[in-house]
Amino acid sequence: MQILAATARLLETRTVQSISIEAIAREAGVGKATIYRWWDSKALVVIDAFMEHHIVKTPMPRNLPPGKAIATHLVSLIHEYAGWSGRIVAQIIAEGQADPAVLRVFRERFHYGRRALVREMLEEWRIAERIRAPENVEILAELLYAPVYMRLMTGVGALDDRFAQEHIDYTYALLGADVPNVAELEVVRRGAPLVRTAAAR
Repeated sequence: MQILAATARLLETRTVQSISIEAIAREAGVGKATIYRWWDSKALVVIDAFMEHHIVKTPMPRNLPPGKAIATHLVSLIHEYAGWSGRIVAQIIAEGQADPAVLRVFRERFHYGRRALVREMLEEWRIAERIRAPENVEILAELLYAPVYMRLMTGVGALDDRFAQEHIDYTYALLGADVPNVAELEVVRRGAPLVRTAAAR
């Protein structure tokens, strides 16, 4: 949709806080009324623009064993959060500190759906491979994903392959699970070709 594409273009060079509905309308070549017909606020437009860009690049593979699928998703998330997607998420969360409605919308439109997807795969992993995981897989989800958000929000430590491998090495060892090699996972890196597993070649 041209409005979401226009929003994404603006966010390449500007912050979430600095753009406005008027700026989005100008960039998209539409009137403000057209935007308000579909979205109640700037935050909603930004979140939808982020989701359209981000979700297709961080899939949860259904053709892999659960442990490898989770690792693939985690690595793709780390790669995306090292760039544009991470910058936008950090700004959305920051804006939400002053406006709780922004965080509520972000949870409803993005976080809950993605968390449900992760929870489903973690439950499959816990049952299929008998990993050392709590009955409540929400705790496991936080163990896996919280360090990514910590680095994203504080800027302490890089979001790169080294971090991805070290994080996966440690958490998978705690769970008693086979540790995948990040370099062999089928992940789309930002601005780079698809890296395929040996089996996929």
